[in-house]
Amino acid sequence: METTTEIRPFRIDVPQSDLDDLNARLANTRWPAELAGAGWERGVPTEYLKELAEAWQHTFDWRAHEAALNAYPQFVTTIEGADVHFLHVTSPEAGATPLLLVHGWPGSVLEFLDVIGPLTDPRAHGGDPAVAFHLVIPSLPGHGFSSPVHETGWTDGRAAAALTELMARLGYEKYGVQGGDIGAFIAPQIARLSPDKVVGVHVNALTTFPTGDPEDMAALTESEQQRLAAFKKFQDDQMGYMNQQGTRPLTVTYGLTDSPVGQLAWIIEKFKEWTDPANELPEDAVDRDRLLANVSVYWFTGTAGSSANAYYERFHDPSMWMPKEKSPVPMGVAVFPNDVAIRRFAEKTATIVHWNEYDRGGHFAALEAPDLLVGDLREFFGSLAPAT
Repeated sequence: METTTEIRPFRIDVPQSDLDDLNARLANTRWPAELAGAGWERGVPTEYLKELAEAWQHTFDWRAHEAALNAYPQFVTTIEGADVHFLHVTSPEAGATPLLLVHGWPGSVLEFLDVIGPLTDPRAHGGDPAVAFHLVIPSLPGHGFSSPVHETGWTDGRAAAALTELMARLGYEKYGVQGGDIGAFIAPQIARLSPDKVVGVHVNALTTFPTGDPEDMAALTESEQQRLAAFKKFQDDQMGYMNQQGTRPLTVTYGLTDSPVGQLAWIIEKFKEWTDPANELPEDAVDRDRLLANVSVYWFTGTAGSSANAYYERFHDPSMWMPKEKSPVPMGVAVFPNDVAIRRFAEKTATIVHWNEYDRGGHFAALEAPDLLVGDLREFFGSLAPAT
C-alpha cells in the first residue's frame, strides 16, 4: 500500500481520443421505444434525454469547463493507496479560515466553481474581508479526478479519515468543514474524528431520521411535517438508484461505464428530482452546460462504478447506523427547498448553533443558489471563534 505523503501538482487534460470516443458513442446510441404519455414519474423522458445527448455531442464544450477548473491550483496525494485529487485555493486575506468543501453524489468539485471567488476573496465580491476562507475542495475517494478505488472497504468513515489526513498534510491545525448530500454525512464524521481541529461543521441537504419519540413527533411544525412527508415519498418512490447502488453496484456499473446516455440519464434523474421544485427542468435550476460538465466528469474518469460502490459500503457498514453521542463541534445547517432536515431530529447528535431556511435553491445549493450558500457560510463561520 502506498505510504508516501507527497502532494503532487495536477492538471486536468482529458485526451482528445476520449472526447472522440464519447462523440462516437453518443452518435451510435441505441434508443429505446418511447412510451406514449409517460412523464418524469417513470424516469427521464426519452425525448428530453435525446435533446441533452444531442447538446452533449454537438454544442457542449468540455475544454471550456476543463479550463475553468484548471484556472485553480490542483493537486493529488495518495492516502491508503487511493489517489485523492483536490483544489487548493488560498485567500489573500490574513487570518482566513481554512475550509474543506465536500461534495456528494452525483456531484463533483465542479459544484463549487461559483463560490470559490466570493469565499476566498470577499473584498472583491462585496463581502466582509474579515470572513474569508482558504479552500480545500477534494474529489471524494473513488469519485471524479480522485480516480476509481480498487478495493472494498471505502466507507464514509474511511473517506472522512482520508480527508482528515489531507488537511493534516496541508498543515492546517484548525479548520472548518462544509458538506452537502453525502458530504453532509462525511463532514460531521470528520469533526468526530478531529474535534480539537474542526472549529465548525456546516451542512446543506442534510438527511435527518425520525427519532421515534412520541413527543418529538407531536411537536413537529407544519413545515416539518411536510418535510417528513417528503422524506417518506423519497423512501417509497425515489430510492431505486440507491437500492441498486447499495446492493448490486457492479451490475449497474457495466451500463453506466459503457453507455454515456445511460450515465447521463442516471445522473439527470437526480437533478430533476432534487433541484428547486419551482423549476420544470433540471436546466432551469442549473445551467445545462454545467449539468453536462458534471456528467462528463463521471464519464471521463470512469468512476460510475467506484461511486456506486460507496453506496454498497454505506448500506453494509454497521457503524453507519449505530447510535451516536452528541458531537460537541458547533454545527450550522442551511435548509433549501426539497431538503428534509428537521432540527429536533438533528439536535440529538449535533450541537446546532445556526439554522437558516430558504425559499429558493435546492439540494445542489452551490450550483442553484451560490449567493445564499456563501452568505450562510459567512454568517455561520463569522459567528465562531477564529481558526488560529
